[in-house]
Amino acid sequence: MDRRARPNMPSGLVHLAEMLPALRLLIGLMIASIVILALYFGRDLLIPLALAMLFGFLLDPAVSRLKRWGLPRMASAIVVVAFALAALGGLGMYLGSQVQQLSADLPTYQSTIRDKLRSLRKSANMPSAWDGVFKTYNTVEKEISSVDNARARVQKVEVQTPESKPTTRMLQWLGRIAEPVTTAGIVLLFVILILLDRDDLRDRLLRLVGGNLHLATDALDEASQRIGKYLRMQFIVNVSYGVPLAMGLLLIGVPGAILWGVLGAIMRFVPYVGPMMSAVFPLALAFAVDPDWSMFLLTLGLILLLELISNNVIEPWLYGSSTGLSTLSIIVAATFWTALWGPIGLILSTPLTVCLLVLGRYIPSLKFMEVLLGSEPVLGPQQRLYQRLLADDADDAISMAVQSVDERLPSKPSQDDRASAVSGFYDEVAIPALRIATQQHLESATAEHRLRLSNGMAALLDELQDQYAPMGRGEQVRAPSGEDAQRRSLRIHCAGVRWEVDALGAAMVAHAESLHGHEVSCSEWALAPDSKSLQFDANGLLADREWARAVKRSDLLVLSIFNHQPQSMARRIVRRIRRHWPGARVVLCLWNAPSVAADPEYARQAGAQACVTSLRELHLWVEAMQVGDPGECVIAAPVPDDDEQRVKMLHESAVLDPALTALYRDTAKKAVNAFNTKWAQVSWVDAERVHAPGSLLPLPTQEGDQPGFARDSSVCSYVVYEKEAIVVGDLARDPRFANDSLVHSLKLRFYAGVPLTDRRGNVLGCLSILDDEPRNMSDDELEVLGGMARQLMDDVREALRQGPVVDA
Repeated sequence: MDRRARPNMPSGLVHLAEMLPALRLLIGLMIASIVILALYFGRDLLIPLALAMLFGFLLDPAVSRLKRWGLPRMASAIVVVAFALAALGGLGMYLGSQVQQLSADLPTYQSTIRDKLRSLRKSANMPSAWDGVFKTYNTVEKEISSVDNARARVQKVEVQTPESKPTTRMLQWLGRIAEPVTTAGIVLLFVILILLDRDDLRDRLLRLVGGNLHLATDALDEASQRIGKYLRMQFIVNVSYGVPLAMGLLLIGVPGAILWGVLGAIMRFVPYVGPMMSAVFPLALAFAVDPDWSMFLLTLGLILLLELISNNVIEPWLYGSSTGLSTLSIIVAATFWTALWGPIGLILSTPLTVCLLVLGRYIPSLKFMEVLLGSEPVLGPQQRLYQRLLADDADDAISMAVQSVDERLPSKPSQDDRASAVSGFYDEVAIPALRIATQQHLESATAEHRLRLSNGMAALLDELQDQYAPMGRGEQVRAPSGEDAQRRSLRIHCAGVRWEVDALGAAMVAHAESLHGHEVSCSEWALAPDSKSLQFDANGLLADREWARAVKRSDLLVLSIFNHQPQSMARRIVRRIRRHWPGARVVLCLWNAPSVAADPEYARQAGAQACVTSLRELHLWVEAMQVGDPGECVIAAPVPDDDEQRVKMLHESAVLDPALTALYRDTAKKAVNAFNTKWAQVSWVDAERVHAPGSLLPLPTQEGDQPGFARDSSVCSYVVYEKEAIVVGDLARDPRFANDSLVHSLKLRFYAGVPLTDRRGNVLGCLSILDDEPRNMSDDELEVLGGMARQLMDDVREALRQGPVVDA
């Protein structure tokens, strides 16, 4: 802690505050040591409990299924446990008979084993390149050992123990199996109790976690989902390994092929060690049975092939990110739990570590668990890019940038796709990295750091501008609004205001808009840091004639500002620009001041056409200027090429049947309650009109028609055109809808809509939520809204199936 930050604090308290981080670390280490000791000394109780919970995850879906079929839970649990015990008993009896048969046949293979061992010994004794080394070593060893020849020889004494009685052997055998049998009985008892009282145990665990039921419920759901999916996928992987192994060994001719296939599937539940142990038995038997080496080599090739396919194809395909654990954390966890609990700990290592990961995700004090164990990147792409630039690793930063852009491109990208991909990278990675740089500018960044950032980002921009160059002459960019005849390319001039990062942001804007087909020029600074400098005039504006000429002939001037409080600076520079060029149209990119940009009055007070915080928002204003004055026009969504067929399917589907209005209204009410918004509606987009039956909005209604509005003034029409979800955080700041009469009359500020799609993939309409306050929407919330849309279409199909209409 900085002493200067606490000038009035007593010195003793200052020293105590400085010791707090070390004390927290010490207390954390003490708690971790106590927990580890408790896990080790309490293993006799905790191991059966952990195994029971694992089996409970496996058997509970079957119990729940029987319960849904009408069987009481107790009877369902008893039936499932009895069936599992019967299956295990039958499998054990079959495997025992196979082992007994192999044990009876082993003496017949003695001669083959003897011949192969003799052959191996003969091959080992053949001359080799190392014979001279071995002979020299043996000679020296004999000379050294000859010194001890005079040592008296000690007479060997052999102690023979008397043969034990049958009763004694039986007691010894019972003593060896008593512990595993007792553990199995405890596990069986715990499994039955868990299956019988699952709901009660869950409620008690929720109460034990604390009062935040939302957090505790999410944690339990995620843990059970991850562990359940891991166990199911592990079972599928093991079966997909064991069945081909048994079939392959059967074709090769290895005795007991089915036994080894079952053993291979079971042993794969033991990480790392299990597959190697299961491979020893068929290899040893192939070595003993066949007089030559063909069976052994075929068996070895089969096992290696199945391992390669299982480890590199099947497991990545089925597992995906089901556990959320990194590879290193899985290995370390296996070592840790094996050291604590032995082989059982190795089997339980992954499920137990998943529980620790979930705890780290939902408990702030255990957040380090998610960082240490999780597979998700702990640094975002913008942070990784910033770190590479700080480390003076421009090559790696450029590789990250190119990879990020390429991931956004389709297989056959158009110029529009390239422009969107580059703009997306700048918006989501590069500009946020510059935001981090401005935050650290005076806190911890040194002069060397700032120089590395400037040089590295400039090299990155040069590479991107070279690799993703603007379109050549004669090429045309697809007009997003479908109004090619009304659109024209704009002359745009971009400039930074004062900082080096301002100039970098201006260069990104210039590159992105040039890819959209506009004529773009760029300057580094528009405002003089020192008005006495010769390159600036008395007004603090660049006196460069080329810069002045570019501003004068441009249709739009874009100013890049990373200052956290740009109000006075922006007003001053816009005022000076208008003093020289009264007709100039200016857009301010306030990258670090979203609250200022969100104020609808600030742009007017500053004398700018708009204030934006992203390249996407800027491009919407540029598109609006291509059509007309953004302050007056409304930009209608383009009409899809297949719209005639889509409208035909809309009417054939009968989704406009008034009998479905109650269903639509009920869905809208559920959406309002779930997302805490004021309004929601189900919209069906017709050729000229959007029908909104059951809408919670106070919409005008035509005589004999359902509530609705014109398609040209509908946000829903963009959902139909894009065929994907649309989220507008603030309708008043989006030039496509800022002048819409319906938006103004209802005072709408927020919109989020997801497509309503029939089985043929036609987007017939959308389910949307609306509010009178700007807000954001997370990806998880958007997924929930999409799930509601899919459920609505299922309900509509079910309702229409009962009538004479055509199903959607």
